[in-house]
Amino acid sequence: MNADAFRHFYNYHFAENRKILEHVSALTFEQFTQKVDYSRGSVREQLVHLIDAEDVWISELRGAQPSEPLPETTDLDDRNAIRALWDTVEQNTRAYLANLEDDFLITTPITDPEEDKNLIVWQVLLHVVNHATDHRAQLLRALHDLGVDTKSQDYIFYVYENLV
Repeated sequence: MNADAFRHFYNYHFAENRKILEHVSALTFEQFTQKVDYSRGSVREQLVHLIDAEDVWISELRGAQPSEPLPETTDLDDRNAIRALWDTVEQNTRAYLANLEDDFLITTPITDPEEDKNLIVWQVLLHVVNHATDHRAQLLRALHDLGVDTKSQDYIFYVYENLV
């Protein structure tokens, strides 16, 4: 296991999250909150779920309390609040990853909830990005259906664009 590989993979994850937020800014509030009959619901509800899930998992690894979640529904256009919360979650995740060492990837630091106690750090880290990829794919489809010109989120395109 290699902590640098996880930092690299999370850079891809963060870049794709930011692209989703750019796409979402093109939506009207009605489109943003329009019910989607798949997965978590509206584009807004998908975003809130995506942020909340990452925050909870990374908080468990950090031994910290997650942020106060945003409500699942709203009558107000809270895209700025969503962006601010997502920026905070990304900062917390980056801080965690900055201190991550190879040896720590094979530990089991989660103490609560009971069902997560045997999860290994590398498993949780992979899950967070995999979960986000699934929901971003759902969001990309919903955005496409709403008329937004979206692009692939394939990891290999990130690599091509970021070869050093």
